[in-house]
Amino acid sequence: MATARFRPALLDALRHYNKTLFRQDLMAGITVGIVALPLAMAFAIASGVPPQAGIFTAVIAGLLTALLGGSKTCVSGPTGAFIVIIYGIVSKYGIANLIICTFMAGIMLVLMGLLRLGQVIKFFPMPLITGFTNGIAVLILLTQLKDFFGLPISNMPSGFFAVVDILLATFSQLDPLTLAISAASLLLILLWPKALNQKLPGPFVALVLATLTVALFSLPLPTIGSKFGGIPHGLPSLHGLAFDPEHLSDLLAPAFTIALLGAIESLLCAVVADNMSGDKHDANQELIGQGIANMVVPFFGGIPATGALARTATNIRNGGKTPVSAIVHAVFLLLVILVAAPLAAYIPLAALAAILISVALKMGDWDIRKAAQFPKQDTLVLVVTFVLTVVFDLTIAVQIGLMIAAVFFIQRMAGSTSVQELRAEHQMLYERHSIAGKQVPAGCVAYRIEGALFFGATDHVEEIAGAHPEARIIILQLHRLVMLDTTGLLALSALNRHLQEQGRTLVLCGAGTEVTKLMSAAGLAQEMGSRNIQPDLTTALQHAEQLLTAGVVWG
Repeated sequence: MATARFRPALLDALRHYNKTLFRQDLMAGITVGIVALPLAMAFAIASGVPPQAGIFTAVIAGLLTALLGGSKTCVSGPTGAFIVIIYGIVSKYGIANLIICTFMAGIMLVLMGLLRLGQVIKFFPMPLITGFTNGIAVLILLTQLKDFFGLPISNMPSGFFAVVDILLATFSQLDPLTLAISAASLLLILLWPKALNQKLPGPFVALVLATLTVALFSLPLPTIGSKFGGIPHGLPSLHGLAFDPEHLSDLLAPAFTIALLGAIESLLCAVVADNMSGDKHDANQELIGQGIANMVVPFFGGIPATGALARTATNIRNGGKTPVSAIVHAVFLLLVILVAAPLAAYIPLAALAAILISVALKMGDWDIRKAAQFPKQDTLVLVVTFVLTVVFDLTIAVQIGLMIAAVFFIQRMAGSTSVQELRAEHQMLYERHSIAGKQVPAGCVAYRIEGALFFGATDHVEEIAGAHPEARIIILQLHRLVMLDTTGLLALSALNRHLQEQGRTLVLCGAGTEVTKLMSAAGLAQEMGSRNIQPDLTTALQHAEQLLTAGVVWG
């Protein structure tokens, strides 16, 4: 199997780099950094890890994917999609094992890229992606209600029903002051003018104003300082990985979930970036870059990272043209850590909760009318995936959602397959093959197979043998056969043997190049005899006449 070439997008971007491009990338990178700062801390806290883990991840992953990824404009870092997964892993296995999961997921992503699986996103139907994205959005919103309302909950459980139970049990104890700050922050984010959002993002403004309000008036609200002791002032330190053999096999499933979600998110982000910028990403290189980033981040106490759609869109809208803008964004965040880290202690958790709730609201696709326009089967995939994501977890949701989608796809493919008997009234048949007005010879019957002849549609072939018992020759026209699998080949072989046992002959004609190769490789051509495989219907009918005239039973 051929492996993907290693060629980061940065190499091509730097070919014709100039001062004008650098100025555009510089301004875009700083703006993205301002957007990423509150999000990185909020995502980390919501995931059950210290806020600096989010910032370190944004710096390291943002830098490495810009250097090694396959997209010119994507910006990577911690995202909301990982919150529920990370929180579940931390709750069950601890932060040390989360780091191992992230490292393992990085290896998986690199392997996906090297094995040229960058088109994996094509195998995930949009109803399934919409279902689990909306499910994750609901879970993010639920987990932030504690800090949004100031509820007296020390640790949020990881299960959906447990979260709902504890929220309902403590809702009467909400803190009006916390609610005032969080509600005001949320309204400011949602109503912040779009014209100003590109230059001064709403979440950043809300974070600054809420922090100033709490600090100036000495409001007794939980802050990053009171809960985490602030953010370390300095560069992230390097740590080794402590592998736990006892739980290593248990971590494979969550690691794969991180890798799968990371692949989907990063490739979706790259596709959207292409549509906005007019560039074309290298999907396999993007997976390799994301994988390397996720392998390195754990050594600095970081969390899983992937392509961040909101930051990528901000980057492109503000003039980012090359990976240099993502590099600038990472350097900006690093400077914030080095210069302004002590100020983070005053940031109220209520403001971060408001930011995450706004992310959840924007993250989901809540247009019910759109879902109503889907075919019923696609709507079912969306609903099932959504419910399973919320009630159980993303891995189960994706597995069952994919299985249901696959079953429906097979049904549709089988429904599109048909076998039509060709009669004299099919004028196109005769005009097309220059035998206008000529009947199919007596003792012969011709059929056209349309669609895909695969394991879900072989019953059509099985019905042919008994349809015209008086016919000595059966012709199957295959020029509209779009796909043939092993089961379809076996069905044709079984039909040929069945007809031979009855002293009758099967003739195939009009097969395309790929179908012809498959029949030859499977030995069907040799089994039937080369004379009974004809290039088109005209020669097949002529061959049938010769067999009937000569009184040959089978060729």
